[in-house]
Amino acid sequence: MKKLFNYLFFLIILLGGCNANKDVKPPNILFVISDDQSYPHASIYGTKWLSTPGFDRIANEGLLFNHAYTTNAKCSPSRSTILTGRDSWLLEEATNHVPFFPEKFTTFPEVLKNRGYKTGKTGKGWAPGVALKNGQKRNLIGENYGMVKIDPPAKYISDNDYSGNFKYFLDNKKIDQPFFFWVGGLEPHRRYEYKAGINFGGKNIEQIEKVPNYWPDSDNVKTDMLDYAFEIEYFDSHLERIISELEKRNLLENTIIVVTSDNGMPFPRVKGQVFPYDNRLPLAIRWGKGIKNPGRIIKDYVSFSDFAPTFLELAGVDLANQNMEEFSGTSLKNIFNDDPIQKKRNYMIIGKERHDIGRQNDNGYPVRAIIAGHYFYSLNFKPNRWPAGNPETGYLNTDGSPTKTEILNLKREGLNEDYWNLSFGKRPEETLYDLRKDPDCIENIAQNNKYSFIKDSLRKVLIEDLTINKDPRILGYGDLFDNYTYAEKRTRNFYERYMNGESLDSDWVNSSDFENPSD
Repeated sequence: MKKLFNYLFFLIILLGGCNANKDVKPPNILFVISDDQSYPHASIYGTKWLSTPGFDRIANEGLLFNHAYTTNAKCSPSRSTILTGRDSWLLEEATNHVPFFPEKFTTFPEVLKNRGYKTGKTGKGWAPGVALKNGQKRNLIGENYGMVKIDPPAKYISDNDYSGNFKYFLDNKKIDQPFFFWVGGLEPHRRYEYKAGINFGGKNIEQIEKVPNYWPDSDNVKTDMLDYAFEIEYFDSHLERIISELEKRNLLENTIIVVTSDNGMPFPRVKGQVFPYDNRLPLAIRWGKGIKNPGRIIKDYVSFSDFAPTFLELAGVDLANQNMEEFSGTSLKNIFNDDPIQKKRNYMIIGKERHDIGRQNDNGYPVRAIIAGHYFYSLNFKPNRWPAGNPETGYLNTDGSPTKTEILNLKREGLNEDYWNLSFGKRPEETLYDLRKDPDCIENIAQNNKYSFIKDSLRKVLIEDLTINKDPRILGYGDLFDNYTYAEKRTRNFYERYMNGESLDSDWVNSSDFENPSD
């Protein structure tokens, strides 16, 4: 009888506890990611030649991050890190661009879906690459919503009505069901309609007071930058409408809104080239119910590997019972609560393996680098290779653009080779830059004896960290990354096929992802 009483008492307490938490709703999660937008290109960061009221509002009503980094600055590897919470070099094939996504890795949206979340996406999700499960197409993020279209304001801007498709998603989910939704802009990815920023955005080249030192300071380059800005502003206008939609439905305060980009701007020496300007990205997060003391500026290092553990912890997921590999990142919950960070980073490690095409045997350009304080050190493992692709195939690791064409023409005409060397020339095994004096990373001081202690110290920390975390490149078998097969057949053995005179798909070589080899 006593055992029965104890059991009933325990059951009452248990049910009471469940009822007590019944009104505690898990947060909705909205992930808004542009395509190829560098830090500090949002107006709240102080950039004068563009305006981003949507991003600025999220930052002002939440948190603005000054040192957010992707571990691998290219579309699919960066997004793989976001989805898995693992540093890029720990993702096997998914370390590379255009990979087969390994079946063994679970994504956080898949976990949220099993938890009862309604999941969906619009625009660019995890791409480019192929994801399969038991031979069937695998949806790494959620159901696609792309049926609502819009007339874009300029050529090459997507006709996807991002905000309209988000509204359609909300209309078709259960009222009380928590959601995760991914808004993947295709802007400001190339191509651009030339002078769209001037003709449609009301911009003028006088707005740009300074061009980075690795590009020519010309009206042509400034026009290219304004076209890039115009596309950022266009995507931001959808963010504004999305925020308004959440407000109308009384969903704003319990929705975690993350706004960021996957990698830096699609210009020479930036996108995919392992410099801070590519890996350092804009980031703002708003959560009305869950962020204490909003309006703060976060100066700590945060990584894209932090997103997955953050979302799952805040959704109430017991990570110990999930079929997920160990995270590289840590939850941002302490930052949200304005508490001391338990595992504070003193540095950030970034790198890459194989990105796009244009080298013999489908080889990549392996790099690991560390940013600590105002110093940036990189270790280039194959300095005999061309970092942006071989000259004979046209530097296919750099998107075609007016800026790229101007740099190439200056070299061809014998007027200036410095810009070409900075963007496309071979690099030494080690580089070291003082970001305080040289934010554009122009003067390599790695061989300057004055900085030998700093260089050796950064190299030691870099190698020790990656050794502990079992990076194949550091452990001596990194060439396996070159042997993974491209997921798209048309990308395989491109160098050999091009050099043999094979007729390649003109729609492909002129696409926004790859530049025409004749350039």
